[in-house]
Amino acid sequence: MRFETALGRLWRTAVWAFVVFFVLNVLAMISTVVINSLGTRWLGTWLPAGWTLRWYMDAWHRFQLDDVLLVTFEIAGAVVVLSALIGVPAAYALARRNFPGKSIVLVLFLLPLLVPPITFGVPLATVLYRAGLAGTMSGVIIANLVPTVPFTVVLMIPFIEQIDPRVEHAARVFGAGTGRLFTRILVPLLLPGIFAATLLSMVRTVSMFELTFLTAGSSSQTLVVALYYSVFAAGVRPGQSIDAMAVIYMASTLIWLIIALRFVDPTQIVARAKRSRAD
Repeated sequence: MRFETALGRLWRTAVWAFVVFFVLNVLAMISTVVINSLGTRWLGTWLPAGWTLRWYMDAWHRFQLDDVLLVTFEIAGAVVVLSALIGVPAAYALARRNFPGKSIVLVLFLLPLLVPPITFGVPLATVLYRAGLAGTMSGVIIANLVPTVPFTVVLMIPFIEQIDPRVEHAARVFGAGTGRLFTRILVPLLLPGIFAATLLSMVRTVSMFELTFLTAGSSSQTLVVALYYSVFAAGVRPGQSIDAMAVIYMASTLIWLIIALRFVDPTQIVARAKRSRAD
């Protein structure tokens, strides 16, 4: 008993030590990028010689961030709207209906979330190139819909399951059809979940590199792809300007993520996944 207790304490200590080490490394990397984006010169010292915001202005004009951000949020907006229109009814069907092959359908929905995007991104990009859609905003939107629609479905199922089915039965007793039931009863009750799903889908789309990189053209690059090209493209660019662009990218995703987490509890998704495995 004493040996098992000591072993358990040692294991917990090792896990916490790893978590603290990981968090400190992440914070150190982020702090380095932020400090470098604000520093005038930083040569082998703990802090830069001075502070300035001119690198953000330089990055804004050098990398044409106004156009890049506009394209980014146009693509993300189209993706989240289409994923909500497709994903919410699909989530309702999976949460409320039992039909043959339901488990297979759930697995197919989860595959784009479990498989690395590069795995299906290459053949998907090949199909889009043959169809003449690659290199356009439409092609980027279609590519991002592949993982975003299942992501919306997985997020919405716990919210739908929290609604008492007797509410729907009562609405049908009073003569509500399927369309009116969905628009007048379910959508108002699901608004927090829909809002959270759309925000998280936007974060996912803005940060999706592989699919966007494989299908984007010169006029359909999102911020993350433009950041990649600014780092690895030919030519000399100030490192501070690139770090400033990275900070803008981190801030744009972090703001949406914080807002979304105010409406969705990640433990809901974990609990739903555990129940699905148990069933």
